[in-house]
Amino acid sequence: MSNKPRLSIVGATGLVGREILRLVEERGFAYDELTLFSSSRSAGEEVFFDGQRLVVRELTREDFLASTDLALCSAGRAVSYKLREWVVGSDVVVVDNSSAFRMDPDVPLVVPEVNPEALLTHSGYVANPNCSTIQLVVALKPLHDAFELKRVVASTYQSVSGAGQGGMSELSAQSIALFNQGNAEQEVFPRRIAFNLVPHIGPFDDDGYTEEEMKVTHETRKILGLPELGVSCTAVRVPVFAGHAESVMVELGKDATVEQLRAALSTFPGIKVMDDPAAEEYPTPVDCVQKDEVLVGRIRRDPSGTRSFHLWVVADNLGKGAALNTLQIAEKLGQQALH
Repeated sequence: MSNKPRLSIVGATGLVGREILRLVEERGFAYDELTLFSSSRSAGEEVFFDGQRLVVRELTREDFLASTDLALCSAGRAVSYKLREWVVGSDVVVVDNSSAFRMDPDVPLVVPEVNPEALLTHSGYVANPNCSTIQLVVALKPLHDAFELKRVVASTYQSVSGAGQGGMSELSAQSIALFNQGNAEQEVFPRRIAFNLVPHIGPFDDDGYTEEEMKVTHETRKILGLPELGVSCTAVRVPVFAGHAESVMVELGKDATVEQLRAALSTFPGIKVMDDPAAEEYPTPVDCVQKDEVLVGRIRRDPSGTRSFHLWVVADNLGKGAALNTLQIAEKLGQQALH
C-alpha cells in the first residue's frame, strides 16, 4: 500500500464514518484522493469536509475497486462480508470496524498501542476491535507487561451512541416524553433506556452471557495473545449519550503497589491517568468526549486479595473505541509502506 493512498470511507454518513472524516482532517492523514461511500439510501448526500462539499456515492464493487487503495469501513457486517470478497486478489487494504472477521485467525485484530506487530501479517484485511475491548486492552497491556495478568473481571457502562444514531435519538425522545408525563416509546433497546440501566447488549447465549460480553472476552485474549487468560464481562447500557466507562478488576501474577500500577499506566502510550483520591480526581464520560486518550482512575487494591486491583477506565467510544483506532491502524499501515 502506498503511504499516500487513494482513501475510501465506507459508511461515511454514519456516526463513526463522520468521526473518521473529522479525524482525517484533524490529524492531517495523507491521502491522494478521497471517496465517500454509503448505501443507496444515503447516496447523493453532501458531506462538508476540509472546506468543500463531497457527494456520497453508492457502494458498488466496480466503483470501490477502481477508486480505492485503502478503505476505512464502518457499515455493518453485511457490507464487510462483501468487501472481503471484493478485495481478494487485489491490492486494496480494508480496515473494518464491524465484528464480521474479528475472530478470524487470518485477520489481525489490532489496537496500535498494544499489538502493532500483528499488522505485519495482514493479507489485505484488518479488523478494528469492539469499542469496549479497545479501551480495556489499552489499560491491561502495561499491567501485563509489568506484572503478568492472571484474571480480568470487567463491568462496562456503555453509552447509547454505541447503538448508533437510533440509540441517541431514543434516549432523547424518551427523556423528553417522560419529562412531559408522556409515554417512553421503545424500539432500539430491549428496555426503556431513559433514567434506567439495561444489562443486555446483544443476544444471550446458553450460558447467560450476551454477545457483547463474549466479544470482550474473546477479543481481549486475541489482542493480548493470551488465549487462556481468565476474562469475564458484564455489559450494561446506560443513559449517557457518549463515552464508555468500565470497572475493571485485575489479578496479577507478581506483587505490586498502587503507586507501581499508576507508574506503569501513566508511561504507556495512549493512557492518561486521572487518579488522585485526595483531590477527588477521576475520569467520567464527560471528560473523554473527543479525547484521544484512554482515561484511567480509581486505582486501588482489592482488600480481599494482595495481588488484585481495581481500575476505572473511560474512553470516547466513537473516537478511540471506533474511528480513532481505525485511523491509527491506517497510520501504522502507512508507516510500514515507508520502510
